[in-house]
Amino acid sequence: MKNEQNGAAKSVAALNLAVMLFGLAAVIGRFVQVPAAVIAGGRVICSATVLLALALVTRTPLRLAEKRDLALAVFAGLVLALHWTTFFQAIQVSSVAMGTIIFSAFPLFLTVLEPLVFRERLRAKSAVEAVLLLAGVLITLPPDGLNSGAVAGAAWGMLSGLAYAVLSLANRHLSARYPARVICLYEQATAAVALLPAVLLWSGSWTAADLWGIGALGVVCTALAHSLYVAAQRRVSAQAAGIVSGMETVYGILFALAFLGEAPTGRELAGGAVILGVSLAASLQAGRK
Repeated sequence: MKNEQNGAAKSVAALNLAVMLFGLAAVIGRFVQVPAAVIAGGRVICSATVLLALALVTRTPLRLAEKRDLALAVFAGLVLALHWTTFFQAIQVSSVAMGTIIFSAFPLFLTVLEPLVFRERLRAKSAVEAVLLLAGVLITLPPDGLNSGAVAGAAWGMLSGLAYAVLSLANRHLSARYPARVICLYEQATAAVALLPAVLLWSGSWTAADLWGIGALGVVCTALAHSLYVAAQRRVSAQAAGIVSGMETVYGILFALAFLGEAPTGRELAGGAVILGVSLAASLQAGRK
């Protein structure tokens, strides 16, 4: 019994560390002075290389059973490329707080898309949660018109959230058939190939900080963080995982405040409280089922 409790405690600690690293990715993305597509491309190139090396060392079977699964994994990889590119674009044109808060409203899209894709009933409770999430997004937006950088950041953040929702639906099917690290490798390798032209064709100059930042994003904030997250979920309930994952936005804002001096506005805090509150309530409800 004691060993199980110790194991669960270590898993929760690993889960928190993984989510902290996810939150740190947004701040690193602000430090790197290259276009968003180049940041995303460098990130997946590094992470896919690490994951492939690990798969070869551990002799992990990588063959997918059906061609349609391969097609879905490739599609998911293209969506992943879009997700990370738009996420970094969101924080570049606005702030870490705006980008991460708006992205965390992705369950809004899942509420609409999941019943359509899996032919499930749209529950009234889910519809209410979606409306509240949308309200949180609207609260976050500044009242000074569409020319605001915050509004542009919110638009990119919403597109990033939509891409993540689509990615989640694809992973729902694939994760029932294959290990998470195999799915992750296929998706990130596809994203790396898709974004490689953006990396190669960019004519700007690289600094040491850019290279170190992208390396940290790929190895630490992606390959390592994802491995920790997947491993931790073996001994942590879905409810606990959902609650801890909601802390990614909080960690991102705290890191931005500490390292960038970016303080969230009152509207961002208010909208973020609504969005995170709805997500927390949904996680708690899911844990009781």
